[in-house]
Amino acid sequence: MRFTVAIDGPAAAGKGTISRAVAAHFGFAHLDTGLLYRAVGVKGGDPVAAARALTPADLDRDDLRSLAAGEAASRVAAIPEVRSALTAFQRDFARREGGAVLDGRDIGTVICPEAEVKLFVTASPEERARRRWLESGNGESLETVLAQVRARRARHGPRRCATAPGRGCGPAGHVRPECRRSGDARRGRDRRAAEASRGVIAQDCVSRVASAGLFCL
Repeated sequence: MRFTVAIDGPAAAGKGTISRAVAAHFGFAHLDTGLLYRAVGVKGGDPVAAARALTPADLDRDDLRSLAAGEAASRVAAIPEVRSALTAFQRDFARREGGAVLDGRDIGTVICPEAEVKLFVTASPEERARRRWLESGNGESLETVLAQVRARRARHGPRRCATAPGRGCGPAGHVRPECRRSGDARRGRDRRAAEASRGVIAQDCVSRVASAGLFCL
């Protein structure tokens, strides 16, 4: 069976937590697409060759979450041939048998526009800054991180797709993880979003789970 769940959203919005929970519940494979560019960046050498030769094993590195890896990812992401190779990698992953969950940016619009389930995960700038600050451990103040988050949001705008500027993320469930619900309850409802869509067309999926009270709009 092929079944794709596409989860979009800005950094530190909580999409990774939701993606892992959905994948674990259904036994689907999970891909954090942001790691792809980091993996290519830290390899060094010819980034185009590195992108074309990338394997899942390259994503199993502790240093991919580092600041240096993030900076390297930004550099290689500007290369069209790298983006093309990694787009193909993501689409191949999404077509695998047994189901797949992909999270990142442009997943529901550019990478997997035909995904059976699409979720857009967002959070307030304050909540995103708090998460990034707790995860970074680089000595920056919370106020500095919040200013960075707000500046990035001003540059890109809400729901803007990096590889398709100006495009929103299309029909999707809109999830706000900072709503007043326990993490387990929220993840359970997100899992039921995917479960509810089995056997129904993608357009009907979001309306079904939204009517059940899954999303904070």
